[in-house]
Amino acid sequence: MGAGAAAAQLCIAGLAAAGAVILARLSASLNTARAGAREKEETLSLLLREFEHDRAEWLWQVDGTRRMRHVSPRFAQALGIEAQAAEGLPLIEAIAGEGWKTGALPASLRDLAERLKRREAFSGTIVRVQVDGAARWWELSGTPICDEGGRFAGFRGVGSDVTERTENAQKVARLARYDQLTGLPNRMMLNESLRRAMTGAASPHGHCAFLIIDIDRFKTVNDTLGHAIGDGLLLQVAQRLRAMMGAGDMCGRMDGDEFGIVITGDASAAAVQAMAAAIIERVSRPYDIDRHAVHIGLRIGSATYAGNAETGELLMRRADLALERAKEAGGGVHLAYEPGMQAEADKRRALEHALHQAVDNAELDLQFQPVVDTESERIVGFEALLRWNSAAHGRIAPDVFIPIAERTGAIVPIGEWVLNRACEEAAKWPAHVRLAVNVSPEQLLHENFTQALSHALDNSGLAPARLELEVTESVFLRDGAAVQATFRRIEGLGCTIALDDFGTGYSSLGYLRTHRFSTIKIDRSFVQGANKNSAESVAILRAVVALADALDMTTTAEGVENDSELENIRRLGCTRIQGFIFGSPMDAREARALFGQGGGAGTR
Repeated sequence: MGAGAAAAQLCIAGLAAAGAVILARLSASLNTARAGAREKEETLSLLLREFEHDRAEWLWQVDGTRRMRHVSPRFAQALGIEAQAAEGLPLIEAIAGEGWKTGALPASLRDLAERLKRREAFSGTIVRVQVDGAARWWELSGTPICDEGGRFAGFRGVGSDVTERTENAQKVARLARYDQLTGLPNRMMLNESLRRAMTGAASPHGHCAFLIIDIDRFKTVNDTLGHAIGDGLLLQVAQRLRAMMGAGDMCGRMDGDEFGIVITGDASAAAVQAMAAAIIERVSRPYDIDRHAVHIGLRIGSATYAGNAETGELLMRRADLALERAKEAGGGVHLAYEPGMQAEADKRRALEHALHQAVDNAELDLQFQPVVDTESERIVGFEALLRWNSAAHGRIAPDVFIPIAERTGAIVPIGEWVLNRACEEAAKWPAHVRLAVNVSPEQLLHENFTQALSHALDNSGLAPARLELEVTESVFLRDGAAVQATFRRIEGLGCTIALDDFGTGYSSLGYLRTHRFSTIKIDRSFVQGANKNSAESVAILRAVVALADALDMTTTAEGVENDSELENIRRLGCTRIQGFIFGSPMDAREARALFGQGGGAGTR
């Protein structure tokens, strides 16, 4: 072999050796990369397990095509399928159920799909999903992720099943807009419907009308046949009214035995009269309730809006004025509002005048009703209740004179008197006993309210923490910013605020989100409903109690009158009780005497 051939062989051998080294290095690098990827996946799986351990949440991940990856056992359990089967499935398809095939996806699920498509981060999104054929509610948060090269690689996030919380919230939210007994819209919803109708009737020839219906002899039915028959009557009246509504019209329960109707179609005087006559004829027909034949009458007042500058509240007041005249005229009567009715109302100003003089004439007095701890049955506070014994008119019921005081502004000086007198009395009680005082919206929003409150506390020496001011849900129909500002000033003084009569007219979870109350007072109607084994009442009570517990609020059940109601309320978890079972309203001397019976022991 020549020298040239030998040199060539040596060159080839060198190149082969170098190639083998390069291949070996590439193979080693590849193996290292694969091992690193496996290590990353194992690390991710470990993190998933550690995160989900002892937590209600689970982690989820999708790739760039929105298919599920690294499905953890907890996420698979939420999906209702095995983790291996879930791997690689499109997320939206997996949680859409039948809606995926039909295209009828819930709005929340469509919104989620759009966010994923737009590669947009989201947090706390509530979506309605289908798992094993059942509807569930999930709360999802997600953030886009990128690979090592900075390319979009999908989403990773956290989720949890919030079905129970969401359904409870929906029940409480429904409470804000519908009457619990009849299922009809409540006063708040009627008010909103009337405002919309008036907006639609703002054209020169537009009309809408509002009717208020009062049941004649309802109190007699309640007193003679019992509240169960009375409730049954209200339910059947609601059913008859609902069946008579035209397209766009709305009927609802205003309060007690009063119903309201918003007419948005033909609201001419003749049409309203015909509607009222038909309601009186049909709704007044006899009722058969639990084998009792019940006969009632109706009185109706109405007011029509014809596109002028009237407000919804003014239209309701005019209908109410007409109703008062209809009541005076007897049963089975409908009267439409007339300007002269205002003159008739002016005749009642004598009572208003007397009320303005009530403080100076020493005609007002306070009574106190015990509030007790549910478990120990020991007195933890009293609610101050205002009474008026007029020299000219005799004893006047609070539901008569309080609205007059609010309407005329007399509630401000009267409210100041109540605060001063109640604080003076409460300062004589044991230090652990608190005082609750009702405050009307007009009084609360008066410019001098917090000054009057501070004055009452300073003069009496009562510790501010012992005073709880009760407001009703109607306060939230006022200037929201002013209400919140006043709340902050009250709490700045050291007092607390309770939400009274929760669920009777305007309640919403929004109120509880915007302000942290110390106490939620649950209306007696729910106490009665729970005692009758009403599933709806029990569910709502549980939801309210759970909500209050979560927000660190106490709950007071109002109007508890017997042992059966007491046991139900105790079982449902209310923290405090107020009602005749522990004591009717009493004068200051009687209230003080209770503390001589064991230092604040229960009154039973």
